Amino acid sequence: MRTIPLTIEDPLKRKKERHQPRTLHDEAGFISRIFFGLILTLFAVLSIAPLIWLALSSFKTTQEFQLNRLGLPATWFFKNYPQAWQIGNMGVLIKNSVFYTTVSTLAVIVLSMAAAFAFAKIKSKATPILYGSFVIGILLTIQSIMVPLFLMANAVNLLDTRLGVLIPYTGLGLPIGVYLCTEYVKGIHDSIIESARIDGAGYFQILAKIIFPMAKPVISTLAILNVLGVWNEFMMINILVSREALKSLPVGIMKFSSALSSDYGKQFAALVIGLLPLLLFYLAFRNKITEGVSAGAVKG
Repeated sequence: MRTIPLTIEDPLKRKKERHQPRTLHDEAGFISRIFFGLILTLFAVLSIAPLIWLALSSFKTTQEFQLNRLGLPATWFFKNYPQAWQIGNMGVLIKNSVFYTTVSTLAVIVLSMAAAFAFAKIKSKATPILYGSFVIGILLTIQSIMVPLFLMANAVNLLDTRLGVLIPYTGLGLPIGVYLCTEYVKGIHDSIIESARIDGAGYFQILAKIIFPMAKPVISTLAILNVLGVWNEFMMINILVSREALKSLPVGIMKFSSALSSDYGKQFAALVIGLLPLLLFYLAFRNKITEGVSAGAVKG
């Protein structure tokens, strides 16, 4: 019969191990954790403090704001919000912003994924030229194309139209969209595409039933970038649209500010109204945002 030796742990030895002095490596790790914790805390304070200041200032009158810019409101003036909503025609502006953001984001996702599938999985001599023509668009800025864009829209009678706004928004979102999606689709194994082709699936079926479901992380990343960009965009729509019924929320907020005077209370209230949809978007999809950005960055 085999006997199993029993080991009795020395309590004095265990006490000595528990009370061993920290090494230099442990001290460095502890100090680094404190340092990075302080940095993150400072970053959080710097990010949240302006939002709190904006919310508090929206409950002040213009006169009180000029006298007391940093303190709490002496009298909470709640009428700023209904007055800002009515004067700024916020209902129409929010609908327009939601429309422009939703339609342009969907268009960018569909077109970027279609182009990415072609560039990554369909071999052609023209692929490097076409792909490079898309990617070079990342270098373009809104300021550099404002004048030619206005002239082109005027030449084809697209000024003061929703289509004249959606086309530039979609076009500006395609360069980064094609780049991100192409790099992601390259990571999908060719054998999956070949198996689908052997089973008789066409390119559109492969795109809809294979590529799109497998590319959800990069689609989430692209949607986040486009939603934030279009919702906050001001300069382009300001030159393409002059009718009040077609303007977006950032343009409408400028009603409360002029060269001679500003109604700060109502302007801050309008800014809070414009900020709330983005906050709700983040709170609703914060997990998807984190997963999409991390997965989209690693996969490519």
